[in-house]
This record gives sequence, C-alpha cells and structure tokens, in this order.
Amino acid sequence: MRSTEVDITTHRPESLSASLRRDWHRAADGSPDYANPFLSPEFAAGIGTWRGGARVAVLHEGGEAVGFLPYERNSLGVGRAIGLGLSDCQALVHRPGVTWDTHELLRACGLSVFEFDHLVEGQKPFARHVTGTFASPVVDLKTGVGDRDGDYAQWLRGAYPGLAKTTLKKERRLARDLGELRFVFDERDPALLRTLMGWKSAQYRRTSRMDRFARPWIVNVVEHLFQVREEHFTGILSVVYAGDRPVAAHFGPRSRTVFAAWFTAYDPALGYYSPGLIMHLRMAEAAGREGVRVLDLGRGDKEYKDWLKTRELRVGEGFATRPHPVAAAHRLWRRPVRGLRNTVLAHPGLKEPADRLLKTVGALVRRSLVPRTSSVAGVL
Repeated sequence: MRSTEVDITTHRPESLSASLRRDWHRAADGSPDYANPFLSPEFAAGIGTWRGGARVAVLHEGGEAVGFLPYERNSLGVGRAIGLGLSDCQALVHRPGVTWDTHELLRACGLSVFEFDHLVEGQKPFARHVTGTFASPVVDLKTGVGDRDGDYAQWLRGAYPGLAKTTLKKERRLARDLGELRFVFDERDPALLRTLMGWKSAQYRRTSRMDRFARPWIVNVVEHLFQVREEHFTGILSVVYAGDRPVAAHFGPRSRTVFAAWFTAYDPALGYYSPGLIMHLRMAEAAGREGVRVLDLGRGDKEYKDWLKTRELRVGEGFATRPHPVAAAHRLWRRPVRGLRNTVLAHPGLKEPADRLLKTVGALVRRSLVPRTSSVAGVL
C-alpha cells in the first residue's frame, strides 16, 4: 500500500485536459476490472455534456494523476455514480496500489452521500458501504478449449444444443418469410438509431416501465455516444435485417476488449421469430471477430442471460456516506425502496404479481393523463 498523501481535485468530465484523459486510460489499462467502456472518460464526458451536476474527482500522488471517480452531484450534496440507472459498471478507476479515505473523498467532492449500484469488486475503501452484491452475467467470446481459444458459438452449441437448433430454425423461417437475413455490426445510419429508440420506448410502455427515451437528456446522451469513435470507447449500433427491413437493433459501447449490452429492441410485430435472441447471437459472433474478449450483459435476472452467459461477475450496491443530516435522510428514504425492489427480484414468485401491479398502475396513470373532454368521457 502506498503511503504518499493523496490530493483530490474535481473537474467537469467533458472539460478534462488531454493529459488527464491519457492518465485515466493508463490507470484503466492497468487492470482488466476497469476495461469496461462505462468506466472510460468518454462515457463520463457524454453524460457531462448533458448533465449539469456531472463531475470527476481526480486523485493525485506526488503530482501525478493516479485515480478517477466520475459522479453526479445535486444541489444538496447528494452524489451518485455517473449515469446511475444507465451505467452497468461503476468504480474509482486507479493505478495499482492506490487507496483513499472515503470520508475525505466525499468531503473533497462536496458530497454527504455517494450512491452506486454496479460497483466492481475490489474497491476496498468502499467495501463497508456495500449493502448487497448481485450477479452480473458476462459472455467470454473466447472460451478455453485445451491449449487453444475456442469459439463462443461452438461452446453455446455444446452447452445448449436445443436453443441453438431452435434459433437457427427461426432464422431460416424469418429469411423465408421476409427476405435474406443480413447483420451489420457497426451500422452508421442515425435513422436506425432513432428506430431502435422508438421500438424501445414502445417496449417500455407495453411493460409499464419508465420510458427512458421520454427523457430528452438520455436521448441526447445516446445520440452523442453514437458519434464517439475512440480507441477506448466506440458507440456501436448493430442491426439485423430481413431483406431491406430492420427487424432488431442494439446500441451499446465497446472498449478494446469489452462490449456492453445496453439497449436492445425489435419490431414487435416479429416477436414470434425471437429477433432479440438472434441479435445477441449475431452480435456476440461479430464482436469476437472484432477482437472483443467479453460481452457484458449487465446486472439483471433474465432468461436469455442465463442461456448466453459463460460466467458471472459480482457487482455491489450501496451508499458511501460521511456524517451529515442529508446523508441520514437519504439513507432513510432510499434503503426501503431498494430493499423492496431487491426482495421482488430475489423471489421469482413475486415477480409476476409485481409486474401485474406495475402494469395496472401504469394503465391508470396513462388514463389519468387523457384530456377529460365530453367526447372523450363519452367514449370511456
């Protein structure tokens, strides 16, 4: 452990100097734990361009920048991991051996509390603030076979022969019904990105979930990241076509070695063909050819993730705090909400009733927003 005193400065992420961005990349390159594109300065800058409270704490030792914590701060000093709710990987990215005092870090950032929900393992100064750990499935696109690297598609056929056979059958049927299948891993047409966001918005509404793309800042962030093409971060839009018709799409960031599954959606009229699963399989195959080692599926309990994963990481959620009335109030408010959500997620029998309740509440809310003119009232 280093004994050098740590100095902390704070910066706007979109305004970081070129030298600080290089130091950030150098720190990330020192550990595979920090290879995820959500931990890059490019992602932080994308959020910072559209979120006024975005900041980066830079840890300095002996005049060198050795650690980076991107976060967001509100007017009350409540902080959260940058892009919380969008980011599937969070950490203080640092060089090997660097440590910090959490209270001093929060004080330097002007924070009474720092909330996270996808914290990577090994962040020891934050360890006592973790309230729960959760599985985050990943796909190793090169799987060990003897002394050689094996192909993921080959592994999947061996692990789930029925799934592979059924998916291939649906691909052939889709091609027969609509036209030859074509997959573009890196589609640069922004119109297709808008198609994806439209499909995803409709999916959120059908399932009575919060529509992320109804929030202009999220739309702006996604459109911004779509344009970023750097060594450590590239926004990748992938599309499955049947003939000339797009049937499924995905947008997510990649680094040199990690590709993050982020927003996937498909034409709801074609759900019978399982286009989402076709998308993930084609995407994994193409990413492997592009040199990606890991496809990160993100925290969440989904059947398709159980099929596709080769292993699981563990991510933590919790609140790092320092003594402050705002921190106490925030914990009292947030802890029960998180506890209820995690209880539902941990007990499969509760998920269906919870989904029904969400859909009912969502329908009531939407109905309450309909203008109550006499003609509408008569129809209702």
